[in-house]
Amino acid sequence: MNILILGAGQVGGTLAEHLAGESIDVTLVDSDGARLDWLRDRLEIQTVQGFASHPDVLRRAGAEDAEMLIAVTSSDEVNMVACQVCYSQFRTPTKIARVRSSSYFDLKDFFSDEHMPIDVLIHPERVVTDSIRLLLEHPGALQVLDFADGRIKLVAMRAYFGGPLVGRELRVLREHMPNADTRVAAIFRRGKPIAPTGETVIEADDEVFFIAANEHINAVMAELRRVERPFKRIAIAGGGHIGEHLARQVEDQFGTKVIEFNRTRCEELASMLRSTVVLKGDATDRDLLVQENIDQCDAFCALTNDDEVNIMSSLMAKQMGVRQVMTLIGKPAYVDLVQGGEIDIAISPQQATTSSILTYIRRADIARVHSLRRGAAEAMEIIAHGDPRSSRVVGRRVSEVKLPTGASIGALARGERVIIAHDDVVIASEDHVILFLADRRQVAAIEKLFQVGLTFF
Repeated sequence: MNILILGAGQVGGTLAEHLAGESIDVTLVDSDGARLDWLRDRLEIQTVQGFASHPDVLRRAGAEDAEMLIAVTSSDEVNMVACQVCYSQFRTPTKIARVRSSSYFDLKDFFSDEHMPIDVLIHPERVVTDSIRLLLEHPGALQVLDFADGRIKLVAMRAYFGGPLVGRELRVLREHMPNADTRVAAIFRRGKPIAPTGETVIEADDEVFFIAANEHINAVMAELRRVERPFKRIAIAGGGHIGEHLARQVEDQFGTKVIEFNRTRCEELASMLRSTVVLKGDATDRDLLVQENIDQCDAFCALTNDDEVNIMSSLMAKQMGVRQVMTLIGKPAYVDLVQGGEIDIAISPQQATTSSILTYIRRADIARVHSLRRGAAEAMEIIAHGDPRSSRVVGRRVSEVKLPTGASIGALARGERVIIAHDDVVIASEDHVILFLADRRQVAAIEKLFQVGLTFF
């Protein structure tokens, strides 16, 4: 597959890194020559320097032969024009664009071949706010991912000393919860993955990924750590696009405060939001946090466009007694440094955006992809096709499927039913299979496993 990526920023660079090791021909376009040189030498990909929406630049980058265009420059307009040029001049089959401004989404039928020919729109703010909302709805989770239209969830939690299952074998989980079925998809211990079996003993500080039907998530979480009280009050530092979107989504569920430094923006937020309290001030001002009783908030979400402000305000909030702090981190190198200490959850907008795009790149019939652990692991929802003669998975028990090392099947969605993938479960055609890959380098092997033989057609 030939893929043309426009924009060598954090998202474009992260995406190129993901794809470079997957036998995909990647060409990266940007006006920053130094950045391109660094990525080319590091990833061994093709690069073209120039303005991303110019036809001559796109032609030099190989747009005539590209099967997919991914436009993720910092400009909505450049991304959209590039898609228009590739559609009208090069007939590029699939065009994906990152568009931030909500104004464009308010236009009826604007994104169509007749007007603006973009096949897939990526809205980063919505992707990030959806992730944060799920975390707020499940206190204590490190990550919550939706599959099968929300019927199945993959949840990451840290096992704490004194939890019901710590020091006990995984087989005990089913005995504890006869009415709530689940499967542990992976365990990361001191940063290294271990393949869970019934005899695996959970240790304190293990990062446990489990899959369950949506209605059973809270019951399973209670087995891994002390039961967390539902959040009632949250504070959001930063009233930009992400802070605004999050406040809109959650203000009917939680008592919500937004701290924003710019007075004009404060007035805009106050007029747009219904019940959210908007405060003008600096999120790193300790006196302001004390005055506004931040210590009484259950969660603090630092969502400004400044990593240092986010980190410092989060540390202050945690020190003052906030139960859980979530911090938006733009620089990938910072994520590993801050998460797991005083900061409970570090959120990478680049990783969230990359996950959205990967869904459309995978070769098999993929319904959803989530990139995990800073891109080292992946979870995917893949649709099984064929019959026992033409497929390596259909008609076979889960225990009979020859998965690559580090991969596991967690659950199946069959119509409206959710089936936890225990060893004796048989996979049927059109099942949505939820898999966890501890090593994303095994993606190609999974795609090959789900390919259908010619007899099916």
